[in-house]
Amino acid sequence: MSVRWKRVIVKLSGEALMGNLTHGLDLGTLQRIAKDLATAASLGAEIGVVVGGGNFFRGIQGADKGIERARADSIGMLATVMNALALEQAIEMQGQSARALSAVPMPSLCQPYSRQAALNHLAKQRVTILAGGTGNPFFTTDTGAALRAAELSADAVMKATQVDGVYTADPKKDPKATRYETLTQDEAISKNLAVMDTAAFALARENRIPIIVFSIAEAGAISAALQGQGRFTLVAP
Repeated sequence: MSVRWKRVIVKLSGEALMGNLTHGLDLGTLQRIAKDLATAASLGAEIGVVVGGGNFFRGIQGADKGIERARADSIGMLATVMNALALEQAIEMQGQSARALSAVPMPSLCQPYSRQAALNHLAKQRVTILAGGTGNPFFTTDTGAALRAAELSADAVMKATQVDGVYTADPKKDPKATRYETLTQDEAISKNLAVMDTAAFALARENRIPIIVFSIAEAGAISAALQGQGRFTLVAP
């Protein structure tokens, strides 16, 4: 089987890892996503994963509760490392080599992020999990995903969501909402479709990196989208 995009950055939210729980990690969901990432790697794709931490802590919510924003974002970065370590083990239990790298250095737990190290792991067909966001407060993990995609010369960003693409409105609230098959990044910004934040879109657009928006709820969704199969929206420059 051939893949449509050779090197990709999968943007995975922390909430995607908690299944039906209210917080934390759902083991079954973690294993399902790990299996899908391992399958995608077995197709010959080079897989990087930027993982969020919202299942444990979201910086913006912490700031709303009175924690200084920079400090709250730092706590959120630590949450992404917890998810990365769990995902690393789950992928390796599938028989697929994986490495967690953190933009916030904590070498006793995982390798510090550097472009050279990440490229080396990708070239060796290791699923490379990129934790710690950008390593700086005030940037989302969406922006982190676009930044890593640009740094690592990725062919696409795969944005995993709870719906199977980009819609004209929230399909959970508006039954008349329709799904876009394709969309330009300028259109997504002008229509305020909120697929990713503006900084992430700007990075992707400037570096001509397409964004594939798909649902992570179905088993095999990552490997299917990689092959151009299944339901997704392609947001291209």
